[in-house]
Amino acid sequence: MTMLRRSYVVASILASAPVCNAFLPTNTGVRKVQNTSFSSSTTNTLVPNKVQSLARNVNVIRANQPLRMGFFDMISGGEPALISPEKALPGRSQKMPNIDGYKHYITGKDLQEVPEGFEVAVFANGCFWGSEKGIWRLPEGIHSTAVGYCAGFTPNPTYEEACSGRTGHTEGVRVVYDPSKVSFVDILRWFWEAHDPCSGMGQGNDRGTQYRSGFYYFNDEQKQLIEASKDAYEKQLGKTITTEIASADDYEQYGGLWFFGEVYHQQYLAKPGARPYCSAQPQGVALAPFEEWCPKDLVEKYKPTLPDEFWKKHAPQKGCSVVNSPNEPIRVGDW
Repeated sequence: MTMLRRSYVVASILASAPVCNAFLPTNTGVRKVQNTSFSSSTTNTLVPNKVQSLARNVNVIRANQPLRMGFFDMISGGEPALISPEKALPGRSQKMPNIDGYKHYITGKDLQEVPEGFEVAVFANGCFWGSEKGIWRLPEGIHSTAVGYCAGFTPNPTYEEACSGRTGHTEGVRVVYDPSKVSFVDILRWFWEAHDPCSGMGQGNDRGTQYRSGFYYFNDEQKQLIEASKDAYEKQLGKTITTEIASADDYEQYGGLWFFGEVYHQQYLAKPGARPYCSAQPQGVALAPFEEWCPKDLVEKYKPTLPDEFWKKHAPQKGCSVVNSPNEPIRVGDW
């Protein structure tokens, strides 16, 4: 009888579980990218001059993506576990179609280029649509932003593969910026304040390893700043931050830290017909003053470029308000 009762409970859970489908545009004349390699017949369905019409037809309910949790995780309330490298999908050698030559929808800059003297930051804090928009709206110094898949084990993954939880990637944002106009710590502060860094494998309604929080460093100074700000913010929040902090070099053995996402995801929220979806959970807590947590030897080099007045007016608000903000960058002095 005990076994029968347990079987009934299990059957009830399975019967009531929602049907989940990873987002890819359907019924819009665009095929799902499901192959283990990209072919010419795949790339010609996503050419850049079709981006606007594609975005117009995309009306996504991302909450219906698969919850990449094991069955026993679901019934026990546990977190989904990050896949091990040896169990990850094999991926492919071909890079994402149509990224070469693609221009940022807002800045007009080539998505891949890093001009001399510019630097790169890569982070993940939930659904990459809203995460990207918050950064491209910073007043000065943002050359380009891009969405993609980072910190995983499968070379050149597709969106479907990343959402399966079988690549190890998290949805990320790559920022190319001019450090003479916007400081790394301004980007870092936006990152912390724009989500809940204590939410484990997910953000809001989006649950799974592909939504985990992470910040990935390219040099020791970035590492020091990320870790020092994390310690400060953790004390302010009063709970444990679960953000993954790792070196970009750690992922070279898997093809690299970063892989660009599909063209239709790039600057999605700025395109006609975009659905204003965001799962991030800003906590409404401002990061402590820079001088209180920054390592003393880095204060002069990395002092913020954005004044307190900017943050008082434009800091991330609870409810992920960035999705309904104007697409254009914030005007210098508008604070």
